[in-house]
Amino acid sequence: MLKKVYTKNAPEAIGPYSQAIICGNMLFTSGQVPINPATGNVETEGITDQATQVMKNLAAVLEEAGTKFENVVKTTCFLSDMNDFAAFNAVYAQYFTSNPARSCVAVKTLPKNVLVEVEVIAVIEE
Repeated sequence: MLKKVYTKNAPEAIGPYSQAIICGNMLFTSGQVPINPATGNVETEGITDQATQVMKNLAAVLEEAGTKFENVVKTTCFLSDMNDFAAFNAVYAQYFTSNPARSCVAVKTLPKNVLVEVEVIAVIEE
């Protein structure tokens, strides 16, 4: 059985998808971009500030689903410019201290022309 996850503390979906889905004891999030959930706007510039907002959005979704960063087993990270890799990693390392498996790729364009998007798969402890 699938359960949709929704929190007002993360951005509303900007398309026909859920913020996250729980399947069994696994959480699959949609990609989070640096939208401020209070305003619905991208209010940050630069990779460091945008990555920090993405992590805040992921934290809200993880919390709503009953899990946390330490239970993330896999991340997929999208950067609009691989030159931002080191700065992104500096922010990423503050949140993903358990070093989950990860893919990180550069893409041509992200929604709303942001610099970063991150999605995760996490275990929900019973």
